[in-house]
Amino acid sequence: MKQPEYIFSKKKILIYGLGKSGVSSFRFLKDKAELYLFDDKKIVDPNLKKKFITLSQILKAKFDKIIISPGIDISNCKLSKFLKKNLSKIYTDLDVFYSFYSKNESIAITGTNGKSTTAKILHDILMSQNMDVRLIGNIGNPALNEKKITEKTVFVIEISSYQLDYSKIFKSKYAMILNISPDHLERHQNLRKYIDTKFKLIEAQSSNSFAFVKKNDKLIYKKLKSKKFNSRIIKVDTIKNYDFLKKITNNYFFTKTNKENLSFVIEISKKLRLKKRLLLTTIQKFKGLKFRQQIIFKKNNLTIINDSKSTSFYSTIGFLKQSSNVFWILGGIHKKGDKFELKKRNLNNVRAFIFGKNKNFFIKELKKKVKLKHFNNLKNVLKNIFYLIKKEKLSHNTILFSPCAASFDSFKNFEDRGLYFNKLIKRYLNEI
Repeated sequence: MKQPEYIFSKKKILIYGLGKSGVSSFRFLKDKAELYLFDDKKIVDPNLKKKFITLSQILKAKFDKIIISPGIDISNCKLSKFLKKNLSKIYTDLDVFYSFYSKNESIAITGTNGKSTTAKILHDILMSQNMDVRLIGNIGNPALNEKKITEKTVFVIEISSYQLDYSKIFKSKYAMILNISPDHLERHQNLRKYIDTKFKLIEAQSSNSFAFVKKNDKLIYKKLKSKKFNSRIIKVDTIKNYDFLKKITNNYFFTKTNKENLSFVIEISKKLRLKKRLLLTTIQKFKGLKFRQQIIFKKNNLTIINDSKSTSFYSTIGFLKQSSNVFWILGGIHKKGDKFELKKRNLNNVRAFIFGKNKNFFIKELKKKVKLKHFNNLKNVLKNIFYLIKKEKLSHNTILFSPCAASFDSFKNFEDRGLYFNKLIKRYLNEI
């Protein structure tokens, strides 16, 4: 039987899409295969230009494999017709990664929300146990960038639905689906296809593999009932891990969402037989990732949370249910199919402050459930909130910046949006 790496070695390969993952695929394979490059945008890098071929050249050529970047949507790109005729040849950088490192232990993490945070916690815990562990994938570090890999190297891989969409051979002994709610439907067309894409992680597993899934997630439960999977399914919830969770004093884990993320880490730690003492010590020190339910200020009667990464209602609901006197700031470009499912009785202590391009969508979705105001921009939102805090003099206030929307109407990305929020907050705190 052929060794897995021969799937790509010495083959004629087209790499389509030259973002981080495409460039990493090129660098990894350049001495192993005959490579050609294409991108919808103009290529500036002289090293990449040498391998660039035109659309007309692509249509005349015969490729053994096509590696496409996660951002490429086959239905909406310059090579759409060509790709649809060659679906069987399409692979991803995850497939290349697996073909060369299939013998290494890996933990793959997907879900609509919480992937990056869960992956980072797990990475830090494995590091504390003196393991050679690499954090790769959708978190911003392409799988093929890693160097000095040995047979003992363990990979923690954050995987998005875009990465799973076209993957064919990637699999992982340990897989997590943290949660599922409607997301990226403009790409996946409908919710069923989105769910199926997430479940490719579990479908690829064998009988000696483990799949960790959220116990009380309706969409996950429905999918699990629809068919039998080979791997051992472990249903994760916070109640099961209550005794361990109550030992944690780190404020980062006071939200329901972060407790759920942490429960996944605790469950896999049992399977990996990690040392409990080091596990707890690492969790207590964990500071979280920027712009993901990040507490940026906590003093006297005020807590400020920057959750700029939030792009859907689902990721915010847990926090709204458990907090009091919340000034909730949201707005931007809403996701197709997004619904706000909290009932009015859960929102007595919440006021919504809406800004951004799609204000009307958010007003329509929330007006019967929560008190709301709308503004032209974020600066005016904060001006009003700080005025109310000074005026009302309540015992505790929480400013929650959780936009539940993409940022591209006013910002480059969620990081840019988060930094701008921090800048404004700093200005207002100086005036208190």
